[in-house]
Amino acid sequence: MEAQLNSLTDAVRQAGADGRMLRLRGGGSKDFWGQSLTGEVLDTRAYRGIVSYEPSELVVTVRCGTPLAELEAVLAEKGQCLAFEPPHFGPDATVGGMVAAGLSGPARATVGAVRDYVLGARFINGLGEHLTFGGQVMKNVAGYDVSRLMAGSWGTLGLITEVSLKVLPVAPAEATLMIAGLAQGPALDLLHRWGGQPLPLNASAWVRDPTAQPVADYLFVRLRGAVAAVQSAIGKMSADAQAAGALVQAMDNAEAADDWRASGEQALQFFDAPAPDLCLWRLSVPQTAPLLDLPYAQYIEWQGAQRWLWAPASAAVALRDLAQSVGGHATLFRASAKHAEVDKVVGVSTPLEAVQQRIQQQLQKQFDPKGVFATGRIHPL
Repeated sequence: MEAQLNSLTDAVRQAGADGRMLRLRGGGSKDFWGQSLTGEVLDTRAYRGIVSYEPSELVVTVRCGTPLAELEAVLAEKGQCLAFEPPHFGPDATVGGMVAAGLSGPARATVGAVRDYVLGARFINGLGEHLTFGGQVMKNVAGYDVSRLMAGSWGTLGLITEVSLKVLPVAPAEATLMIAGLAQGPALDLLHRWGGQPLPLNASAWVRDPTAQPVADYLFVRLRGAVAAVQSAIGKMSADAQAAGALVQAMDNAEAADDWRASGEQALQFFDAPAPDLCLWRLSVPQTAPLLDLPYAQYIEWQGAQRWLWAPASAAVALRDLAQSVGGHATLFRASAKHAEVDKVVGVSTPLEAVQQRIQQQLQKQFDPKGVFATGRIHPL
């Protein structure tokens, strides 16, 4: 692998010398996200493989080009997993892309995000220097926590070459309840009440099914933990939901697992664009944020903290103002099929305030003084 690493390092150094910009790319499964894709592609997939894995220590170190599916399969053999359930968005997703994107799955609100599981990282900065930060244990307190800073940086700070991740055992028990007949407001109220209790609530999703006759509202909750805790919670949560006038049904675990996976991968029917000129928006708000007065159907995850909807790019200001009014922000997650890059003129991410922008610019300058990775993928240049 030394030759592949040297090739990546040389490519970055040469780009800096030539004044060229590089776009880091693994499997390309997330090419749909961000501002216009600019820069010459630097493919990271050749630098792959699991460097070390200590199941008893709950830590694995992996090279950036390793297929995410390959890593998950190795962990599953030992009864372990990536608890934050990173979405793949395609069969070619890589570990480096997973960390750089910083996207998490249905359990995010309960178990934490990608960056919470990054123990250490090695990466190539804009000068072609191969740097190491963090390590393979939780108590890495010396210096700046740069390794976690790389999570969600979308390749704009440097090329992640290797990452050490905390992994967790698969929960001994799991159950999913399908709760029918709760409108969005009562469903959120119930989730907020459960969130303040010692319940093994692991994931949730609320959606209105317009194809049902009559139209029906559904709240799905997933429980994970010790067998006794899950069984006890099923009874209590079922009683609470029934007292609110809902119907409760325990789903088959295999069927539920497919549905939760489809939720994280945006393969549910809700994520099929209802019209070619609509964009998929993600509103990230506090879990306890109230029902948002919007004229768009919503899919609500993370105990209320993540709210998806389809709306035109022209709704950017209204959506961002509303999200900010409750302490959150709005992201244009997928541009429309009809207008593609034109939609992104409104900005994929909520514009930064002056102080945040200055911090971001200074970080970019420190890691990448020659602008090799300054593709503007998160915010327009």
